[in-house]
Amino acid sequence: MARRDLRPALRQPKPTQAAATTTHRSGSVGADTQEPFVSLRSVLILLPPSEGKCAPLDGPVLEPSRLSFPSLTPTRESVLSALIATCRRDVDAAAAVLGLGPTQRGQVGANTLLRSEPCAPAIAVYTGVLYEALDYPGLTAAGRRRADQHVAIASALWGLVRPGDLIPAYRLSAGTTLPGLGPLTRAWRGPVSAAIAGVEGLIVDLRSGGYVALGPVPESAATRSVTVRVLQERGSRRTIVSHHNKATKGRLVRALLSSRRTPRTPADFVRALDALGFRVETAAVRRGQPRSVDVIVDHA
Repeated sequence: MARRDLRPALRQPKPTQAAATTTHRSGSVGADTQEPFVSLRSVLILLPPSEGKCAPLDGPVLEPSRLSFPSLTPTRESVLSALIATCRRDVDAAAAVLGLGPTQRGQVGANTLLRSEPCAPAIAVYTGVLYEALDYPGLTAAGRRRADQHVAIASALWGLVRPGDLIPAYRLSAGTTLPGLGPLTRAWRGPVSAAIAGVEGLIVDLRSGGYVALGPVPESAATRSVTVRVLQERGSRRTIVSHHNKATKGRLVRALLSSRRTPRTPADFVRALDALGFRVETAAVRRGQPRSVDVIVDHA
């Protein structure tokens, strides 16, 4: 499918220091690796979107009611209508609301046409380091089926979408406040959290902070959830570096999708990453919060 490329600069997250943790290294698990594992039917993998997107030049038009997670349809319609109205009203004001620079103003006009623009599968629309490392087209047919069924991509416009959901390219970030609607965190928080809680099994949350705020894993699902950070180690210092964070998360998801077995619990997930060759550390579990897992990568 022909596509045009829209790739605005990616925002850099602030460095974060690692907390006191328990370390797991590849090859160190030993006999207890024979823990019970089940198929990916019991796992929900939450990914962030990308700011850069490839816009299809042809394809069907948007049908919000046909997207996955149908409970999100009313909020999708409200956010979509508010975004289109904002972009139609005043280009300069809309650019300011969306955080666009002078070279990105064309995206304001593109947003006004979202209901009639051609659509493609979300996994083809979202681009960038994470999605390049995941390399969905390069997965086996079984791996692509697992991705379609068990990956969900967070979105400021759609809430959550599956890889095969048909969407147009758009410009809207998690921290936006839309005139007439208010902060997106307020619009999405309840519906997205409820949609996540409604999926059974292990939840692997790889979203960035802004998209977690649009729908945190609720306390009712915390005991079956893990959040994942990627930290680059340089001497005694550890920081989050955007490129390494996204690339490592993409490789991690690819490894899980390529494996015939996946973990059933947060503890199993840590052992699975270790077995797949990732260096991981876990912090003490906090009541009502998902287990925090850090993946450590060496400075190149």
